[in-house]
Amino acid sequence: MLLHALVAFAAVAEAAPTLLRFGCSQVVIDRIDPLVNPDSAPSPHLHQVVGGNVFNVSMPSTDISNLASCTTCSYADDFSNYWTANMYFRARNGSYKRVPQVPNRLLFGDKFTTQTTGGFVVYYVSPGKGGVNAFKPGFRMLVGDANQREKRTDMKSQTCFRCFSGPNFRGDDAAPCQDRTLDTQALPKAPCLGGIRSNILYPTCWDGKNLDSPDHKSHVAYPTAGPALFTGSNIGNGCPATHPVKIPQVMLEIVWDTTAFNSKADWPADGSQPLYLSTGDNTGYGQHGDYVFGWKGDSLQKALDGGCTGASCAGLPVLTNEQAAKCKVPARVSEKWDGCKSFALRVPWWVGDTDRLQGWISYLEIPRAWRRSRDCI
Repeated sequence: MLLHALVAFAAVAEAAPTLLRFGCSQVVIDRIDPLVNPDSAPSPHLHQVVGGNVFNVSMPSTDISNLASCTTCSYADDFSNYWTANMYFRARNGSYKRVPQVPNRLLFGDKFTTQTTGGFVVYYVSPGKGGVNAFKPGFRMLVGDANQREKRTDMKSQTCFRCFSGPNFRGDDAAPCQDRTLDTQALPKAPCLGGIRSNILYPTCWDGKNLDSPDHKSHVAYPTAGPALFTGSNIGNGCPATHPVKIPQVMLEIVWDTTAFNSKADWPADGSQPLYLSTGDNTGYGQHGDYVFGWKGDSLQKALDGGCTGASCAGLPVLTNEQAAKCKVPARVSEKWDGCKSFALRVPWWVGDTDRLQGWISYLEIPRAWRRSRDCI
């Protein structure tokens, strides 16, 4: 986060924008997706999830906050769930190892965020009191496309990877997705000395009617001028007539500790980029984020209207790291998702009833019964 920009933002106190920034520890890692693949266990790919303990193979379109009993987020009233793909490193010998997530940097005196277990940071931005409408119970949305493998120039400010140039978040000198050198839509093609940060931003306009849509996207939209840059105080102007209701800008921020995988001796012999999302994507263009709203009562609206900064706002209750860490969700799919495994095995594959193919296929695409573990690098 650009520090001097935040100072400037704080200086325009008369505008009283709200910038919520708070950490959430992992609540579960599991191969389910109640938004895109409800009632499917396993779902096509693995996710890492934060938030409330209602997360399950399916989630009812109702007030989630009435069903949850705990959350891994620092704001005690946020029982929402946020989830993304995991990241893996593919070594020269063909083995894969999950890239760990680490706590984000200290900002606004928020020590909770610097002590989370896995998980990531969530942002909500409002231009000021009455500037946006909080989401309604049952609301959910998806941004990004797990199957995307080509660059989309219209999304360059909405999904990116920052390649930190050194330890302690070195290179964090521009707002997310706005550093022309360190931010890329694709996964970085060279070792990042300080790890990698993912940023995923959601649309800021709503049709005012539908809490969801068949593709989980059509009920929301970007401003008529295009997706808004992340400024911490503005969410863009002019929603389209089809989606006239302004909603807060939500952003997910994940820090991946890739430093253990920086040795070129472990990278593929051809020097190709060795990081993969758990969708099987090694481009990074398939980065995406799922969201199911679950704030209690009118707590989010109070915060959005409160002119607050960081993880303390409008008198809303907050948790300690110890309290948040007690919140867990049991995995619904039994799978060894950590450590090392081979994502490519020579196995028979049938297409239809007659066409038999023999060859290398992705671990993420083969039946789970055919998967085998493999030694680490």
